[in-house]
Amino acid sequence: MTGEDEKNGARSDLWAHAIDRAGLGVWDADLASGGCYYSPSWLRMLGYAPGELPDDPDLWLTLLHPDDREHALASGDRHIAGLSERIDTEMRLRHKDGHWVWVLDRGGIVAWDESGKPSRVVGVQTDITRRKHAEDRLAQINARFRLALAASGTGIWHHDFETRTSFWDARTHGIYGLPAIDGEVPLDYWSAQLHPQDRERAEREHMMPRETGETVQLRYRMIRADGEVRHIETLVCFVAEFGGAGQFVGTVRDVTDACLREEALDHAARHDQLTGLLNRSAFDVELAAALAGAAERHFAIYYIDLDYFKALNDFAGHAAGDRALQIIGGIIANALPEGGIAARLGGDEFAILAPIAKGQDMAGLGRAILSEIADTSFGGNAGSPKLGASIGYALICDAAISPADALARADDACYAAKASGRNRCMAFGEGPGASTSGLTAARIVSETIDAMEDGRLLLFGQQIHILGQPWSVSHRCEVLARLVDRNGKLIAPAAFIPAAERFGMAARLDRWIVRTALQRHGNAMRGEGDLVLGFNLSAQTLSDPGLWQFVDREVESSQASHSNLVFEITETAAVTNFQAAERFVHAARERKCRVSLDDFGSGLSSFDYLRRFPVDSIKINGDFVENLAGSAFDQAVVRAINDVAKAIGLTVVAEKIEDDGTLALLAGLGIRYGQGFFLHRPEPLDDIVTSLERGRAAM
Repeated sequence: MTGEDEKNGARSDLWAHAIDRAGLGVWDADLASGGCYYSPSWLRMLGYAPGELPDDPDLWLTLLHPDDREHALASGDRHIAGLSERIDTEMRLRHKDGHWVWVLDRGGIVAWDESGKPSRVVGVQTDITRRKHAEDRLAQINARFRLALAASGTGIWHHDFETRTSFWDARTHGIYGLPAIDGEVPLDYWSAQLHPQDRERAEREHMMPRETGETVQLRYRMIRADGEVRHIETLVCFVAEFGGAGQFVGTVRDVTDACLREEALDHAARHDQLTGLLNRSAFDVELAAALAGAAERHFAIYYIDLDYFKALNDFAGHAAGDRALQIIGGIIANALPEGGIAARLGGDEFAILAPIAKGQDMAGLGRAILSEIADTSFGGNAGSPKLGASIGYALICDAAISPADALARADDACYAAKASGRNRCMAFGEGPGASTSGLTAARIVSETIDAMEDGRLLLFGQQIHILGQPWSVSHRCEVLARLVDRNGKLIAPAAFIPAAERFGMAARLDRWIVRTALQRHGNAMRGEGDLVLGFNLSAQTLSDPGLWQFVDREVESSQASHSNLVFEITETAAVTNFQAAERFVHAARERKCRVSLDDFGSGLSSFDYLRRFPVDSIKINGDFVENLAGSAFDQAVVRAINDVAKAIGLTVVAEKIEDDGTLALLAGLGIRYGQGFFLHRPEPLDDIVTSLERGRAAM
């Protein structure tokens, strides 16, 4: 053997060793004889030892996956036919333990016979199973990603700063109202479609990621080719590694429906659902803003209170009342001067803020509204008073005045208009008692708020008796509030409770009463046979969306039982917001709280309310009780109310029992429960509860 042969042999051994270490399987097919050599490394790749498989030239075909047979054979046939440069295919071979091994098969002709036909083909197979599995996982991820994008309606785009090219996918094109194709778009394609009012901001925010390196989310409007305005949300990030100058990569999503829902929710949060005017909270914000600039921009504040609205509800029903409020809201809105705003403060009360020029007739706006109301039919019948309004207004030119005092001036004038005969418009300072009524109410509200914090708002109670039985049998009590001014003088509930309602503080007052009573006496209200407390709720409280969350929290904190709470609502409160009252009653019943309809019989629609409100009890209006002995009519009304209540399983409570004769008559009419000075005069709630506990301890 020559030195050259030795070198070639060593080199051959080296190549064989390298192939073996690389895990490559070698095959060598002799086309003339039909034989095929498979290297030991090829056998090991499939889990076999040398000699373990039969010496079959078509061995690889017996191990080939059926789904790969056609394209694997075709790859070899094309190469041998001279149609391809080499054999190059991916296929699966069965491993000894039964699983499939993906291999990359590459080879080619290395020898030809004398006639020029291929006589020998050699190839190498590489195990690519791990790569194929990774590709499958990536494909699954991409499929899920594409599905998520499709489900969310999200498009993808990028912009290369070096080449100054932008690419949009098909969904991005579709979002912008263009044919849904993938591809490059001109540089000004995006900015040309931006809404003129949003263009400068959107272009500025769009460039921020390149400066900050942070992902930016921005929203803007765009105008499609057909003129439709759409709301778009884009996420943009800058990737410095892409290209010489980096790339913007982003997503785009049409969020028009979401934006419209947000606008609708924002509108609902600021506007009265029935009339479409601003609600009380939004009006307070506008009033505060107007006061901030009142020194330079004088304005007038108008307070509008409808006359005979309750009568309309009683004669024509709550639906007619709602319709009347809608019509009134429209009249007020149409009468507004430029720059004016209007709000429904609650119930049948409205307010207007209107800019005022020097020398302008401020009463003109009020007269125009009154005239339009007078010319409008609101239903009802000949037996009901015609719906009208009393309007008060005040000029505001002092930024130092508080919102409460500003509104109080107009409210004061409105009360003066009512006192002067109704259906008229009066200025602050005119009319009987105008110098004190409204402002006193505002100060009373302020005094009430302070009293909640410094112990001058007191809880009293009046017992509710089972007629003919001591109170210890019923252990029911109505909670009352008493306000003591800074000089120690009692302010009557008839003064501070209406004032709280007029200035939007009734819900806060109701919450204070409920919280304080439960914190002090919740341990005496834990179940059947224990203390039962009744709470009067205003119309504002019935409309409080957070009321039940508050009640549940206080009940849990005090360890009281829901069933030991009675919430009393008046017909007037129910009429003010019928839907809110209906929702309140159903929520109360779900918690097993009791609900009592107070002042029952005060309106002609009283019995109709029993159809809609599944209450537990009704309180007969005291007007039918206090003169019961001398009025056959009142006795007939009380008897009728009691008969209806018994028929539908309701408890009846008679109020204003002032003497023994009335008590006897009520008992004879079948009334079971009663309340009034003859049975019990209101006293501090603490004393009532202490007396109850002492009586039980002595038993």
